[in-house]
This record gives sequence, structure tokens and C-alpha cells, in this order.
Amino acid sequence: MTIVPVRRALLSVSDKSGLVELGRALSARGVELVSTGGTARALRDAGLAVMDISELTGFPEMMDGRVKTLHPKVHGGLLAVRDNPDHAAAMAEHAIGAIDLVVVNLYPFEATVAKGADRDEVIENIDIGGPSMVRSAAKNHAYVTILTDAGDYPAFLAELEANAGGTTYDFRRRMAAKAYSATAAYDAMISQWFLTVDQGQTFPETLAITGKLAQTLRYGENPHQSAALYVPNGPRSSGIAQGEQVQGKELSYNNYNDADAALELVAEFKGQAPAVVIVKHANPCGVAQGSSLLEAWQGALECDSVSAFGGIVAVNVPLDGPTAEAICQIFTEVVVAPAADEAARAAFARKKNLRLLITGDLPDPRRAGLTVKPITGGLLVQTRDNGAITEADLKVVTERQPTAQELKDCLFAWTVARHVKSNAIVYAKDGITAGIGAGQMNRRDSSRIAAVKAAEAAQTYGWAQSRTVGSAVASDAFFPFADGLLAAAEAGATAVIQPGGSMRDAEVIAAANEAGLAMVFTGMRHFRH
Repeated sequence: MTIVPVRRALLSVSDKSGLVELGRALSARGVELVSTGGTARALRDAGLAVMDISELTGFPEMMDGRVKTLHPKVHGGLLAVRDNPDHAAAMAEHAIGAIDLVVVNLYPFEATVAKGADRDEVIENIDIGGPSMVRSAAKNHAYVTILTDAGDYPAFLAELEANAGGTTYDFRRRMAAKAYSATAAYDAMISQWFLTVDQGQTFPETLAITGKLAQTLRYGENPHQSAALYVPNGPRSSGIAQGEQVQGKELSYNNYNDADAALELVAEFKGQAPAVVIVKHANPCGVAQGSSLLEAWQGALECDSVSAFGGIVAVNVPLDGPTAEAICQIFTEVVVAPAADEAARAAFARKKNLRLLITGDLPDPRRAGLTVKPITGGLLVQTRDNGAITEADLKVVTERQPTAQELKDCLFAWTVARHVKSNAIVYAKDGITAGIGAGQMNRRDSSRIAAVKAAEAAQTYGWAQSRTVGSAVASDAFFPFADGLLAAAEAGATAVIQPGGSMRDAEVIAAANEAGLAMVFTGMRHFRH
């Protein structure tokens, strides 16, 4: 059967958006309305005739509404194969009427968890009857239309209008697929809440991950790849995916990836002095703090002005006009900020292709969570790298103690290094990155590349010497040999921060002492691949 007329509808919704309008449209077509609890009251309050579910089943709603639709007269009316003689005979024998339309959205489990409800309230907001009706109607989509999203009401009414009060098989099939996605996501949220929140499991036996399509992108990492943006179902932190795009072209896959890297790093400076991060290909190429955002921008840009061209910029405080004007002096793909004043917006408005993303509050860099990486035949899952160190955690391992300024520079360089692809080396001085070496197969080459970039910056800006002179250098993992440390010393670094833990720590410490360096161990590694 292709077109099925809608003669009886069962409505039971938690989100009553558009309910009355839908009910009126159905009633105007002579559709019998059957409903439950608050949904029935809302329809009656709008002056519509409604049959209570208890009248249909012959049983009252009971147990605080827990039992109302779990009945053969409901599910028989949903699951019966209409042109099957045995099914038709069973319906006639037991006075089961067909139900042609089910309109259900489920108890607000996600919202209940998000508001911090206690365990009893969370459990009470696990819907049982709703998913059962959804699944029954969706299974029998050859005859029954299922609506689980109020956003589909207009399309459904248009379908009725185009088909003399009926729905087509293609429409019912689309709605059935959407319904099963809805129940799958709902059950996944519940299962993960039980396993992770209620029972404290980090890696449950079954990991259910679901997301909702937010945007189909023009292409993926490369033009021959397809891509889309999904947002997780269930409670989540806000970030790039929730940002408001004020202007500019549609964000690409690479834009999202780089903007996320920039936001994650600039969030490390939440609540601190103005900070600017410039990212290219998911690696920072310049980071600085200053007394003003404009000063921080200049410092970040000077670290590697070549790589900054076509980069992503993120700031930790509301963007102002003078900084926006300065950013506009070079080609920039995306700017990410918690807010932007009118002068900043006006400056960017003259660059129609530049994307401005407003995120509101910055994410918590220490938040918990999991990261997931697909591999051939499986998923690698780990807890987020949210470990942190303070000055009190540092262990001085050299004869020379670091000065107060060197310690400050060490911690700044360390903060940046954890966001650089391994092997990562970061030189920093006075709250500004002097040189960044990323993604090399050995640590010595990363040290050298960072020093070369710093030397190029000095030449570009006419400085008397490279900013690596008198700087602190951070390494995301231990120096396995002294060569990487000695390369840093040759560049003029005077202090080193690294995790320690190498079999050759003694050799590296001895080399540091011989070079007159101060070196501290963190005891924590920050590989990033």
C-alpha cells in the first residue's frame, strides 16, 4: 500500500511545541484524536475533542502514569499488518482499532540530567511507553506514520494536503528512519548515564556514541572527501560547534579543525591577561599575552608572521576595534572570540570572506571527557589530556635554580607545548612564544626548526638578537639524548622545562649543568598526535 489515509491519531508528547496547531489541522480533516495526560489536557484546552487513552484501552492510567499505553489495544492497533487476514481477524475479535498516526516525543531525560537533578528524578524521566510506541509505529511504517520531531509537523501537514488526507510510503519510511535514530540516541544517553555517571565506569563494556547532524560541509580535509559536522547527543560542553558565526563564508572542515585547536589553547588563558593564539594546520605558530589585546596580537604575530598568513586567530577576552583592525592587515581565515564589540565587527565587515565566530564563555581546559580516534577495525578511546601542573609541582634538577622570570616563562612555554603536535619544542620569553617546532620525528630537529623561525623573526623585524636568547624552552616529552637540549642552549635558551623520565636523564642533566642552564621536571608528558 502506497498512500495510507490518516483516520486515527495517537498523540503523547513532552515537548508541546506546535501541538495545538497540529491537533486543529487533524481535527479539521476529521481525524480522531487519542491522547494521554498533559497532552490530552492541552488539546482539550484548545477546544478539541480528544479520547483518553484509558477509554481506548479500557484500563485507567496507573502508577503515576508509568502504565498507560502498554496495552494490546494500542500496540495491536500499531503493529497489525492491515492486509493480513489473520491480523485483521485478531483485530476484529478483540475490538482493536487501527492507529494510523503516532505523534510522540520522549520524556526530557537529557534536560533532566543537565539541570543536575537527583537520581530519583533522573530515573523517573526515563520514558518507557513512548519508545515502545515509536518503535511499533516505525516498524509498521507500511501502514503507520510516526512523528518524533515537532519540526516535521509542517512537512506532514503538507503531505496530507497533497495526498487527500493520507501519507506516502516514502514519507513514512523517512519518518521511521528518523524515529529509530531518535530512540537509539535516547537509549544511548540513558545507558551512558547509568554506566559513567551513576556507576562511575570510564570505559564501559559498550560505548554508545551518537550525534545529531548540525551541518553538511562543502568537502572534507581534501576536496575529494565528503564531510559533515555533528554535535553530540546528551550533555556536552560548548565550543566551536556551538559558536555563532557573525559573518564570512561557510566554515570548512579544516576551518573547524583549526578553530577548535585555537580555542582549546586560548582557553588555557581563561581569566588571565589578554592572550592571542594564531594556529595553522592545527598547530600554534604564535602565542602571546600582553597588557592589551593589541599588544598580545603583535607578539603572537611576530613569532612567525609567514605561517600566520591564512591562519586562525583566537582570543581570550572580548575583541576590540584596534585589535580587529590590526588582524585585518593580514589574510586571516577565522577569528574566534568570546565576544566582539561594534568597532571590531565593523572592521571585519570590510573583509567579507573572514569568518568571525563568537563562542561566549570559553570551555574549561581541565574538563573531563573522552577522545575517540578511529583506527582500522576499531576505536582508540582515552580520557582527555586535562592534566595540569603548577609551579609547586616543578622539580629543579640542575645546579642552577631558575629565576622567577624563567619559571614564569617555563610555565607559559609548557602551556603552549601541550597543544603542539609531537615532537614539540617551544621557546618563550616574557609571555611571548619566540619559536615553535612541531611534528618532527626527533626532538633535536624540532629544537632547530624553532630556533630557525626565531632567527628569521629577528631578521624580519630588525631586532638585535633572536628572542630565543634568554628564553625558556619547553619539550612535550623527555629529551632522550642531550642533543635536543644542546640545540636549545645554542639558540640562547637559559631555562628548560620537560617531563623527565628518560633512561639518560643523568646525561641530559649533566649537559644542562655544563651549559649553565636551569632545568625543571614536570613529571607529566603531553604527547599530541
